[in-house]
Amino acid sequence: MASSKNTPVTVVGVPTDANSSYMAGAALAPSKIREALHRPSTNMCTENGVDLGVHPGWNDGGDLELDATSVGEPIDRGVSHLLETGHRIVALGGDHSITYPIVRATARKHPELTILHLDAHADLYDEFEGNRESHACPFARIMEDGLAHRVVQIGIRTMNPHQREQAERYGVEVHGVRRVPTIVELGLEPPLYLSLDMDVLDPSSAPGVSHPEPGGFSTREILSMIHDLPCSLVGADIVEYNPNRDQLGLTAMVAAKLLKEVLANMLGWP
Repeated sequence: MASSKNTPVTVVGVPTDANSSYMAGAALAPSKIREALHRPSTNMCTENGVDLGVHPGWNDGGDLELDATSVGEPIDRGVSHLLETGHRIVALGGDHSITYPIVRATARKHPELTILHLDAHADLYDEFEGNRESHACPFARIMEDGLAHRVVQIGIRTMNPHQREQAERYGVEVHGVRRVPTIVELGLEPPLYLSLDMDVLDPSSAPGVSHPEPGGFSTREILSMIHDLPCSLVGADIVEYNPNRDQLGLTAMVAAKLLKEVLANMLGWP
């Protein structure tokens, strides 16, 4: 099912780092991204001219209420409810484990999903430190459950032998940061979902992440990928921003900028 710019968009926070493997802090991200979005040092206009300050097509739905003992099912229920009421979702994580239940809910409404995954890490572990719900595992779970017709990963620069085997097993298309095909060359088709991990960016552009990996993309390069998307997204998530690592608030501003341009895609597509 293709999406339409007339379908309303809800930004929803998913404040959890319950499945982070190394460092807590990502649960604090949604509120900090919202603060940066409304910071008076900038404005609410996007680069294609959409004024988010007055546009009626989107709203901030606040944060999902999560169960202290299990986050996956509450995320699935909350996203499913919003989708059933006719909304598209941009989720603000939180760690990357939130993508699995969000995609699970989205795939019920939009079968045959294509997922564009921007990240330094492939997140294809079968399990990580004994946890199959780890933020290192969501794309293994997505492919196991047949939730995506196609997964295209860009920016990956930490592949190990196990994850290479997993990518081959599931047919995941993995691109690093060298000789990356353009968005046009990838031939992405709707329904299209975007999962954007902030550590796809070089640490010089986004230092506020738990797992910084040198050699990543610039902010402009990621913005260009968003601008070049061939269709309106049916959903998206922005994950793994860690305010505890972001002393000057730079990464919050970058995340808010990326959020604005994702919303521009979803609201301003011809």
